[in-house]
Parts: sequence; structure tokens; C-alpha cells
Amino acid sequence: MRLVWATVNEIVNNGADAQRLAIICDDGDSGAQALCFPALSGRCVVGDRILVNTTAVELGLGTGGDHLVVARGGSGVMLDDPSAGHIMKLRYTPLQRDVLTVEEQGSPHHAVMAEAIDLAAMPVVCCGLHSQVVPVAAAIREVRPDVRIAYVMTDGAALPLALSRVMSQAKEAGLVDVTITAGQAFGGDLESVNLHSALLAARYVEKADVAIVAIGPGVVGTATPFGHGGVAQGEALNAVGSLGGIPIACLRVSFADSRPRHQSVSHHSITALASIALVSAVVPVPVVGPDLTSEIDRALEQAAVFERHSEERVRVDTLPDARGVDLRSMGRGPADDPAFFAAAVAAGRAAAARIR
Repeated sequence: MRLVWATVNEIVNNGADAQRLAIICDDGDSGAQALCFPALSGRCVVGDRILVNTTAVELGLGTGGDHLVVARGGSGVMLDDPSAGHIMKLRYTPLQRDVLTVEEQGSPHHAVMAEAIDLAAMPVVCCGLHSQVVPVAAAIREVRPDVRIAYVMTDGAALPLALSRVMSQAKEAGLVDVTITAGQAFGGDLESVNLHSALLAARYVEKADVAIVAIGPGVVGTATPFGHGGVAQGEALNAVGSLGGIPIACLRVSFADSRPRHQSVSHHSITALASIALVSAVVPVPVVGPDLTSEIDRALEQAAVFERHSEERVRVDTLPDARGVDLRSMGRGPADDPAFFAAAVAAGRAAAARIR
């Protein structure tokens, strides 16, 4: 960990849930940027002395590329923002935050949640990456423009929902109707103690017709069979199946990624489906031309994925209207890696066909 004092030089973006700052660091870095989450440290102004965590930037990690504000200098009470709830997120860290979760006794939804035990065959698309959520939602919206779509963000990657600029755009564009942050993730329209409750809240509190589950921005990878964020997808499929929903797996597919383990069907998806998921899921396979589709089929066959799960082939000739929201993953767009986005669209269309 590396912590550095800095001075706020400019407020680049003054969002309600996240501020992007231009800062001058005391270690000599005069061109740095930092993210401030006001719910954790209060809102920054130009001239503030701030303590920033520079660790991820120092390590060259891909997500964000910004330092993170830990605290603001000053005196007295720096933040007084009670939530009316009694559940802590980021528990037992210096930035632990009280939230009002949808399940707790003080919630107006407690009575509903006390009776909610079954998803009643609601389709749920379980993604391996945050960047799959928008194309999945766009595909659902294309087929069923009338339905209510919930996004459940788990705590397998970024914890603040405010880090996701694309999700705020998706809500503004009407691709996603409501967000729920589960586990240690925070900042959704609803907060939930865990994924199971978040799914039930989507169904019974928000009256969603379909849900999409994914980790937040960023993903952990170690090039080992189980040391990666893709495991969360299998866990999500299990949660959906155990609650009586229809689990649908969004394949992570790429023919543009230079890393062999992510070529064709990523080993993240293979692990989630072949080793982690204990329930039978629907696995939509995008039909994207004979050569590429054959590569996808070969990878799934070698992993014996369809000994446990159900294959559904979905032809994807065109992408749905994303309503101006930028479709991008790992810096690549649909023109750079069409199979990646086709797989997400296939999952969305498969879900739309199962909405009651």
C-alpha cells in the first residue's frame, strides 16, 4: 500500500456520487487524477489537502487509472451522513460505511423481504465481466422494451457502484431501471446484505421482470484455475438456481485478446460452468460465422460444459441499439472484438425469450 498527501487543483467532474479531481501530489506528481467518493470522505473542493491511495496506479493496474481519496485534511467533523440503517459495508476497515439495507428491520421493505423466498422462474443473466451488462440489457430491451430490468452488482471486483460511469449512462438511457449492490458493494438504488437477498429484492421490491448479475468494474486474474473473478459467475448461477430462477450464463468470448487463456471461450467462463456451477444453466452460444462458432463449440465440448448445462444457439448478425452508451471491454469495442459483444447479446436475447 502507498499513501501520499496531495492538494486538489481542479474539480474535473463533480458527480453526485463520485468526484474526479486533478491533484498535485507531494511526491512530485503534478498531473495525477484522483477519485473521491463523497459517501466515504465528504465532498472535496479546490485547495483541499487530501490523502490518496496511489497503490493501484503504482502497480499499473488497468481499471480506473486514478488515485483514490482516503481522507481530507482539516479539523472537526469532516462527514456526518447517517443512513438510518444499521448494516455496515466495508466492515472493520477505516472507511466502514453504514447503509440501510433492503432486508433490515428499519427498511420499509422488511415485511416484503421477510416473505420473499423464491424468484418464481425470473430469468437472470449471470455475467463474468461488468462490461457485459450493457450489451445484455440492450438486447433484452430490443426484444422486450416494456420490461423492468434490474442490475445486481456483486462484490467480486470494484465495490463502489459510482466507479462505473457506464452504469450511470445505462440508467439515464433507460437500459437499466434499478441497481442493487450486494455484499460489500455499495451505492446502488438498494443495498443488500448478499446476492440472494438482492435477487429477491429485484423480484419483489422492484418488481423486475429480469435481472442481470455481474461484478463491478475490474476483474482479478492470476492465470490459475480458480484464482480469478470469473468464479463469481458460477456462484451467481448457483444462487439463481437455488432460489427458483432461470440461470442464464453469459459466455466470455474473445478472438482479439492476446492472452491464450482468454482466447475463444475464456478460462473464466469454463471454470464457472464446468467446476463452480452446481445447477443446470442455460448457456447461449452466439452464432457468429462458421469458423469462430466452431472454435467456441470446440472449447465448450472439451470442457464438457453441456453434460451439465443446456445449450442454446443464438444467431447474432447485428447488435442492438445501446442508446448512445459506449460498448467497450478491455479497451476494445464491437469492431475490435465482435464475438465478445455477440455473446452478451445472445445471453440477453435468451433471457428476453423467457420473460413471463
